[in-house]
Amino acid sequence: MSKKLNSQALLDLLERSKLLSADQVARAVAEWESLHGESLPEDAERLADHLVATQVITRWQADNLLRGKYKGYFLGKFKLLGLLGSGGMSSVYLAEHTLMRRKQAIKVLPRKRVGDASYLERFKLEALATAALDHPNIVRVYDIDNERDIHYLVMEYVPGRDLQTIVTSDGPLDYADAARYVAQAAHGLQHAHDAHLIHRDVKPANLLLDDHGLIKVLDLGLALFARGDHASLTLLHNENVLGTADYLAPEQALSSHDVDSRADIYGLGCTLYFLLTGHPPFPEGTLAQRIVKHQSQSPPDIRVDRPDCPRDLLNICTRMMQKDPRQRYSHMHEVAAALEGWVRTRETVAIAVVPQPSARRAPAGTSAGRDGNAPRAASDGLGSGSDVLSQHAAAASGGESSSEASADRTHAVRPSGTVQDTHVRDGHGPRVPELDHDSGQIDLSLETLDTDSTSHAARLLRETQRVRTERLQQLSRWIWIVLISATILSAVLLLRTWLVSRSPSTPSPASPPSPPRPELLRRS
Repeated sequence: MSKKLNSQALLDLLERSKLLSADQVARAVAEWESLHGESLPEDAERLADHLVATQVITRWQADNLLRGKYKGYFLGKFKLLGLLGSGGMSSVYLAEHTLMRRKQAIKVLPRKRVGDASYLERFKLEALATAALDHPNIVRVYDIDNERDIHYLVMEYVPGRDLQTIVTSDGPLDYADAARYVAQAAHGLQHAHDAHLIHRDVKPANLLLDDHGLIKVLDLGLALFARGDHASLTLLHNENVLGTADYLAPEQALSSHDVDSRADIYGLGCTLYFLLTGHPPFPEGTLAQRIVKHQSQSPPDIRVDRPDCPRDLLNICTRMMQKDPRQRYSHMHEVAAALEGWVRTRETVAIAVVPQPSARRAPAGTSAGRDGNAPRAASDGLGSGSDVLSQHAAAASGGESSSEASADRTHAVRPSGTVQDTHVRDGHGPRVPELDHDSGQIDLSLETLDTDSTSHAARLLRETQRVRTERLQQLSRWIWIVLISATILSAVLLLRTWLVSRSPSTPSPASPPSPPRPELLRRS
């Protein structure tokens, strides 16, 4: 057990690590004495907490200094601020450029992998593949470099969480949110496909959601050049199966180098399934058993977990997950268009629906994702040596690719049923059947994709707009008639008044003399 540090020893390590200069250490001491009205505490942890609270150092740096580690905080032009996560192929650190003060993510290849030609070449391939891409829905790679035997990538830092972590922590997503996120990922993957790159490891843990609701695709380490001068690593190193078992297309399980962009569509469909249910399509069994299920079985119906799942969204997900690539969507932009169209219809047309029940929480046994740009965390222990970076990289182990993933998982038991195997008609996608309460399986009978409800909704919207327009036109005509009539009447009244005022006044005619009365005549 290492000896507990005192405050002075901590300050000495800070200066030796070059995280702080001698002047900065002196200022930190003066600030402590001014704030607390006392000299440095004997307990180094109190001083470390103060330095973290005042943002002099990070929590990750403080924890390592308290363990006596003073090396490995710098890599090239970057100061390492913390470990975002680690996996079988790499560790990812949050770093700050020492001159530009810009935060970026640094992906480091473990030293034990440097001697493995396959891993080193794949690491370089990721840089080559991603550097050629420039899309808002893809994490950008800015540089690749090495310092002695430490190889690393400099990448865009994305503050946020991956979808695996979000669903595992908070439960399945709202239908519209799930559709929007997958549509964004489809746009990014279409950009990669246009550059003749196939991702081959599309899964929730490789989709980051930033603080502004933007999805970023990362981890092109398994990317396949669909054509060009770059040879596939699966061919160079005889790696026939690459990817993650829970999201692996049937054809990719047979040969990872003999796939096209539709393998990514399958993986994205499984990702949508996960976002809606909280678990992958086949959560049970060993790695090999899950791969076989993707080839031979229909996944449990989404409505087993979410009975009110909209039929059109279910249709889209089912078509993306077809066993035969020819029965899926042909391109990612078709996936994006279908999902965005469904979201627009849902937002525009007022349809009476049963209130959605609370989404079920994701199973605790689902493998956790990671924050930011980090790969799936395997260990955050630092070991006992003094070189922080090298020990972290060497300790990283165990990803979840089918060539190296652990087979042990714990999930809730899902209903099972028989597999339907029929032929496609007219080359369209599958029609999702009504839910059979005696079976938990999707009946993947391949019929024409059901678009009646969408067409009806569109017709209803057009009819409503037409009736509204006609009523407005009728109202407008009546208003004009009233205005014109009032104008004419006003003009007539004004004219009559004017004529009367212009005519001269005439005296009243003299009344004729009255005849003499009879009494007066008799007197005379």
